Amino acid sequence: MTRAALILAALAALCTPAHADPDRLSILLGSAHIGGDGFDGRNPGIALTWEDVGGVDLSVAAYRNSYGRGSLAVTAALPVIRWADGEAALFLGAAIYPEDGRRFRVHVGDVVPVGGLQLRHRNLFFQIMPGDGRAMDAVVAGGVTFSIE
Repeated sequence: MTRAALILAALAALCTPAHADPDRLSILLGSAHIGGDGFDGRNPGIALTWEDVGGVDLSVAAYRNSYGRGSLAVTAALPVIRWADGEAALFLGAAIYPEDGRRFRVHVGDVVPVGGLQLRHRNLFFQIMPGDGRAMDAVVAGGVTFSIE
């Protein structure tokens, strides 16, 4: 799938009258690569999230990936535990890693699957994603998040 097709598919899914405005803005600050060397943990980025769209939270993100290039991602998160100031969710999606997608064990060109556990408490969020065991064991990314309703 081309970058433009992925972006258009994400926007088409989100741009319905009931879900035109996002509910949450998140700012990615960085990441740590557990069991991996040579990755850049400076990963500024921004994500927009539409909450409770058919029972899942849909997000579109643009960020600087750990190879130093720009990436786009589309994810769906299924909240499994909620509490007064946050939640834990399982997430799954796809990301475009221009020129680097083929480095991943599983890829379709430069498009790679992403997924794992997402934690949010108050204005902090973390994503914990398993690695492939070759390049790294896991990635932990984090930042700040704000409701924009």
